[in-house]
Amino acid sequence: MSKPLVALLTGAGVSTDSGIPDYRGPDGLWRRDPGAEKLVTYAYYMGDPEIRRRSWRMRRANFALAAEPNAAHRAVVELERSGVPVRVITQNVDGLHQLAGMPDRKVLELHGTARSVLCVECRARGPMEDALARVEAGEDDPPCLECGGVLKPATVMFGEHLDPVVLGEAAAISKACTVFIAAGTSLQVHPAAGLAEVAAGHGARLIVVNAEPTPYDGLADEVIREPIGTSLPALLRRIAA
Repeated sequence: MSKPLVALLTGAGVSTDSGIPDYRGPDGLWRRDPGAEKLVTYAYYMGDPEIRRRSWRMRRANFALAAEPNAAHRAVVELERSGVPVRVITQNVDGLHQLAGMPDRKVLELHGTARSVLCVECRARGPMEDALARVEAGEDDPPCLECGGVLKPATVMFGEHLDPVVLGEAAAISKACTVFIAAGTSLQVHPAAGLAEVAAGHGARLIVVNAEPTPYDGLADEVIREPIGTSLPALLRRIAA
């Protein structure tokens, strides 16, 4: 008899214990510095070299690449290694699920990854560390080494569309899973948020783990408001048992 599939939709709240700031929470980056949103908005980024320079300075100062997985990330890996089929659908771009030990093929990054850069012209990719080393060396807006085009992080910026292939895979997992856990996400950003409704509509048990209320709490079979660093590991241990 096959074991039930567990799907986890993870948001910024899963990574805050690793020192990566939330964006939309009560103390989120957008509330503290509304202008910061321009730095990750495609039209501003492409149209204004000064925005790009500020964006590179922000990345250089950002500690996301140095962040380490926390108890929540490790608990997901423990569940997967226990033999339970697990798929992670993440809104995060920090790569911490994989760094904790989740196989790449079991993690869908809806919003891309901040660990790589992408040329908007020739689509060449490379490590973010290499681009940041060039910034450190004095290039305030490093161009693509292949074609001279504009480099951006390999993330989905505001104003860009999600990869339809990745989104299609996420929808298929949401339809097939037996348990769908939305952890550390406000469930306000679509189309990602709608995956919770897709899962519930196909008979999955919906569990929401988030500090603040979400639009899908009323649809959930269980809502957990406790800190994610302790509550998610406890929940996953319960599922594994």
